[in-house]
Amino acid sequence: MRKQKMIYVLRRDPEYRGREITAKRELSFGIRLASRLLLDQMIFEFNKERLDKEINMAIDNNDREEFQRLSEKYQPYTKE
Repeated sequence: MRKQKMIYVLRRDPEYRGREITAKRELSFGIRLASRLLLDQMIFEFNKERLDKEINMAIDNNDREEFQRLSEKYQPYTKE
């Protein structure tokens, strides 16, 4: 896995004649893992809510084919 790095650019007074000092810091594995898990959970919940709404609309409209199609897409969300 490639290392992700954050680069900070520090600027000094204008008397420093436009030169910049850069400092690098690697993101820790724990921060990367936690952020990825958080994003995955948010996407999962968003997709599940969207499918719930679409299924409810299909039920309200008495659209049996749409309900069947959406319920098949919803199957992975029931295996939590």
